[in-house]
Amino acid sequence: MVELKTDTSIDAMYEAGQVVGRALTAVQEAADVGVSLLELDEVARGVLREAGASSPFLGYRPSFASTPFPAVICASVNDAIVHGIPTGYRLRDGDLVSIDCGAQLGGWAGDSAISFTVGRPRAADVRLIETGERALAAGIGAAVVGNRIGDIAHAIGTVCRDGGYGIMDDFGGHGIGRRMHEDPPVPNEGRPGRGLALRHGMVLAIEPMLIAGGTDEYHTAPDGWTLKTNDGSRAAHTEHTVAVTDAGPRVLTARRATSPQGVR
Repeated sequence: MVELKTDTSIDAMYEAGQVVGRALTAVQEAADVGVSLLELDEVARGVLREAGASSPFLGYRPSFASTPFPAVICASVNDAIVHGIPTGYRLRDGDLVSIDCGAQLGGWAGDSAISFTVGRPRAADVRLIETGERALAAGIGAAVVGNRIGDIAHAIGTVCRDGGYGIMDDFGGHGIGRRMHEDPPVPNEGRPGRGLALRHGMVLAIEPMLIAGGTDEYHTAPDGWTLKTNDGSRAAHTEHTVAVTDAGPRVLTARRATSPQGVR
């Protein structure tokens, strides 16, 4: 069942979303050659703690996972697409990093992700990230009253496929509210004019995931969480929490710019 949020609830979700935005900004600013993924997780924990927020990621265990998630961020590096567990791995020059983070504040959730490079960027990585940003912007632009879920999916998928990138079939965006994952699912590829009609008060986490090699195949790493490309090519993940309103889409997790490679 899809819950329509009141304007007051959307304002409250904006506050949760701003915590997520601050956490992602702090993590990107801390990310540098030699910094470990566990250290980045600690940065995000500090932002959540200062805001009085909790993490919907920490301890989360969906049906596909064999163990609860042990961190407050997903840290996916190079050929990891999503759900990377922070470890002692220390970032290297040229790494492509995707960070996903959530916050629970005042009973409401926010969820967002960013991809960026560390050190000297590869031109192919910059193009991949920029295409992910454009796909996210296209999806947000389609999140208007009167459109359908398929319009969002088609907008995202068109940008990704036109760029020559692969898309995971089984993972995409989702509704969000009191819980991090709610109905409806929001695929990253689909047919326009199909699916659930968008109405004022729907709040969606829109999140393109791109595979640089152009194939759609992926596998789960031995940790039971990290999803990695089968061909070893790099991946990017971007996401915003977006409210569908009569005045147009409202991005609840918008954050200030930090670098040319980061999603705003």
